[in-house]
Order: sequence, then structure tokens, then C-alpha cells
Amino acid sequence: MPDILSIALVFLLAGFVKGVIGLGLPTIAMGLLGLWLAPAQAAVLLTVPGLVTNLVQMRGPAFLSLLHRLRWMLVGVVAGTAAGFWLWGGLGGRWASIGLALALMAYAALGLATVRPVLSPPAARRLAFPTGAATGAITPATGVFMLPMAPWLQANQLPRDDMVQALGIALFVSALSLGAALWWTGGFAGGAGGGSVLALLPALGGQWLGARLRRVLPEAVFRRVFFLGILALGSHLLWRSA
Repeated sequence: MPDILSIALVFLLAGFVKGVIGLGLPTIAMGLLGLWLAPAQAAVLLTVPGLVTNLVQMRGPAFLSLLHRLRWMLVGVVAGTAAGFWLWGGLGGRWASIGLALALMAYAALGLATVRPVLSPPAARRLAFPTGAATGAITPATGVFMLPMAPWLQANQLPRDDMVQALGIALFVSALSLGAALWWTGGFAGGAGGGSVLALLPALGGQWLGARLRRVLPEAVFRRVFFLGILALGSHLLWRSA
């Protein structure tokens, strides 16, 4: 029972952060669950909440246009995840986690300093597949679907709601790719996925609360909260990997 309550609180918190800034569920959940679970066990628990919360987030009027715009980046995520799982030999990779944490913190610092990356449409298209492939390759090492995908999305100069929806689409594909790799390697053997289904309810509850808060935040405040959240995620990942 203590483990069940602890897991529920972890997913409630992770879902709340995701509801506010559109991401963060894997980073927070992997970091906190890693205090008493192996990385592969934590990743299995994340599978269903990750898929469903991103499915909720990706709904919206701009879905088809965003899907068309992101298509080559998404193909890169799938290919990169498969290659990364083979490269890292499964989940894990302490030095990769430290590198990702430092990169997240640097990205957040630039954002808080109002340095905003901008890509022209042709440049964004050229970088779409490499961005997705790099993101996918990093994912199995860290359990985090963040870089360089988030800066690339921001450089596309999407409005706030479209940015959150685009993150939902990209993170859904990332979670699906990682879940498929875990299933292929036997990560769900012995009914291990049952706990992931149970973790869904607190994750959705937290996401709903966070989304309500996001809707009342002004654009400038949302931007600051977004980068402060990424800075906190990077700091947490660095602390977890140290």
C-alpha cells in the first residue's frame, strides 16, 4: 500500500506539471520512481500514462495541420528510438542523462534570457528528421523525450496552444515508440503493464488540474513558467544522475 500511494503521488505531480507546461511527465516520474524502482520498471509504469496524457494533449483544431508539419520529425523519432535502444542496449546511460540535464538547463537559461531560436520554414523542414532522430536516440538512454525536439518546436514560432498540442503529438509518438521497444524486448512480461494502467488515473487528474491553471496564465507568464519548468526538470535530472 505505501508503494501504491507513493506511485500515485508521483504521477499526480508529474501529470500536474505536464498540464501546466505540456511536458515533464517522463522526467519527473522517472526521477522519483528511480528512488526505489529499476529504470526498466519505471519505464513500464510510464507507458500507459505517457500515451494517454499525450493523447489528451494532442487533441485540438490544429491537429491535422500540425501532424503534416511535424511528419518528418515524427518519422525521425521512431527511427531514432529503435537505433538508440540498440545502441544503448536498453534503458540506462548515466553520462547521457548528465549531458541531457546540462543541455536542458542551458536551453532554459537562454529562454529565460529571452533568447528565442527562430527557424525559417525551409530550415525547419531540413532539420525535422535529424531533430526527431536525435531525440529518439537519446530517449532510451534517459527515458526523457525532450531534446532537441522542444527547441526545434519552439523555433517554429508556434502560438502557445499550438505549441502545447504539437508537444502532445510529438511526445505521444515518442512514448509509443519507447513502449513498442520495451514490449519487443519483453519489458511487459508477467503482467508488468498492469501497474501502468493503475498509474493512469492520478496522471490524468494531475494533468487536468495543471491544464486549468495554464488556461488562466498570460502568454508572458506561461513562457516564464515553461522555461522555469524546464530548468527544474534539468536540475532534477542532473541531481538524479549524480
